[in-house]
Amino acid sequence: MELRSGTPTGDGRYDDAKGSPPAPAGPVDAVDPVDPVGPAGQAGRGGPGGAAQWRVDSGRTMLKLVAAVLFVLTGVFFGAADPPRLALALVVAAGFAAFALRDLLVPVRLTADYDGVTLVTGFAHRRRLAWSQIERVRVDVRPRLGTRSELLEIDTGESLHLFNAHELGAPVADVAETLTQLRTG
Repeated sequence: MELRSGTPTGDGRYDDAKGSPPAPAGPVDAVDPVDPVGPAGQAGRGGPGGAAQWRVDSGRTMLKLVAAVLFVLTGVFFGAADPPRLALALVVAAGFAAFALRDLLVPVRLTADYDGVTLVTGFAHRRRLAWSQIERVRVDVRPRLGTRSELLEIDTGESLHLFNAHELGAPVADVAETLTQLRTG
């Protein structure tokens, strides 16, 4: 897989940020590079040294904000006479708003280069790990409730960092493949 930088044009090509002609059309892998400051929700590699980053899908962030507003409105209109119902609606709205705030504060959940990875831990803390600190990178696949759950596991021996496809904005298997290439690369 080759490393390319630029912004996706939507037809399988990338426009170079410096104004070069777009790359030839062809199949685009889900983790093909984009500019590190490119659109939210896209896996990306770009910049010097083959850096890669994965960020939360901005559409999901907006959905969380809309859900928070809807729960507030529902609580106000239908729970004004019933304090427990209003309190429940406001607690759920606060939960959605907190998750949306995290998405807005730290949209990039995972960044990797040839030296190691930077990942988000807790609500909005970043942690840098050298490849020598990482024991294993793998994809955990489990069937649950009729669906298939996939998590990217980054195991340091002392801590386990888990990411799903929604947090990464890309298929988990593709992210694991890119991390392996950067680690061995």
